Amino acid sequence: MSKPTIVFDLDGTLIDTATDLVASLNYTIAAADLEPVGADDLNHLVGHGARVMIERAFALRGKPLAEDELSPLLDRFIAHYQANMPGESQPYPGLIDTLDRFEAAGYRLAVCTNKMEGLARPLLDGLGLTRYFSAITGGDTFAVRKPDAQHLLGTIEKAGGDPQRAIMVGDSRNDILVAQNANIPSIAVPFGYSDVAVATLNPTIVINHFDEMTLELVEKLLIQ
Repeated sequence: MSKPTIVFDLDGTLIDTATDLVASLNYTIAAADLEPVGADDLNHLVGHGARVMIERAFALRGKPLAEDELSPLLDRFIAHYQANMPGESQPYPGLIDTLDRFEAAGYRLAVCTNKMEGLARPLLDGLGLTRYFSAITGGDTFAVRKPDAQHLLGTIEKAGGDPQRAIMVGDSRNDILVAQNANIPSIAVPFGYSDVAVATLNPTIVINHFDEMTLELVEKLLIQ
């Protein structure tokens, strides 16, 4: 039997990136004289990558955004975010112990995020987490992204895993939907950036802290 694979979302699941995302977004939209967004706006803005985050910030401020304006703004966001990485971003409490626990048990671990791969990898590098993951895929790794099942299934394949022995861990609608679309159990965490209570998204289970993510819990989900 293949080793189980646990796939994690990144922003709002593995790493609390809110402060740095808001800082880079506000730096970006300042070029268009938009009023800054706050941490309270992040749940609505995040989850689909930087491009959509910028588009949603403009919509939030009621200002039109032409297609030819978006590309330079995206470049501005990427440059600022990369230059300040990892900034104040930190793993959520209990994460490192959880990664160590499952690594020691022989699990494959992977990351599936709608963040661009070129931003996800240096963030994980900067926090010393890259070594844990057999695969790291972003919103630009494949032709599709979450909630399309192929983003998750492609990540599992890159990690050398089996979809029949895999679990998705995430904090928002796209994470739960991609798991459902791939017919894979999901663990939801409520401390991320969801715009609704994660329990209403019908994950397989909700945990409030990574300490609750035990080997026994995951094995139980794998045999359901």
